[in-house]
Amino acid sequence: VAQVPVAEGKSVQQTVELLTRKLELLGAEKQGTFCVDCETYHTAASTISSQGQTGKLMYVMHNSEYPLSCFALFENGPCLIADANFDTLMVKLKGFFQNAKANKIESRGTRYQYCDFLVKVGTVTMGPSARGISVEVEYCPCVIANDCWNLLMEFMQSFMGTHTPGIPSVFGTKHDSIYSPADTVVQYMELFNKIRKQQQVPVAGIR
Repeated sequence: VAQVPVAEGKSVQQTVELLTRKLELLGAEKQGTFCVDCETYHTAASTISSQGQTGKLMYVMHNSEYPLSCFALFENGPCLIADANFDTLMVKLKGFFQNAKANKIESRGTRYQYCDFLVKVGTVTMGPSARGISVEVEYCPCVIANDCWNLLMEFMQSFMGTHTPGIPSVFGTKHDSIYSPADTVVQYMELFNKIRKQQQVPVAGIR
């Protein structure tokens, strides 16, 4: 999962169209749509004051590729994979975790199939505005990430050019173990956090 910068002089939507056109020229075929969303929860103030702990963030995410699952990720911590009704449990835990509603972020777009590759080009939005572009590439026959990384790189270069990403940090801890859906969700969480930080531009002149 990688972020693609917006092309100079183009809008987010125009850059997405440029990418998808390149894919279609390669021979990739549309295979429906996808959506990955992320809601941020922070530790409730009452919990922090009563236990003297520092606040923690938790991200609750959904991926349309796995419609019956919900992913809960702690900052720098484990990833819990639960049933889709985990959201209703979070409502009951509101004494411990508060939903930071303004922070909901999602990536939505088109799925493409090209031979054994699955490519998803998405527009990342927060509220009503488009904030960036995500590209997810999967080589379907292989489950050991490191075994197919060079092949993935070569394919990504064919339509992403100089914006082809480096090896994701999640691969570093996996080495030769089996790649799982949670690894994809962790990469989306990192991408969303990066895009959030890019939006928080400090105001010049205030000291």
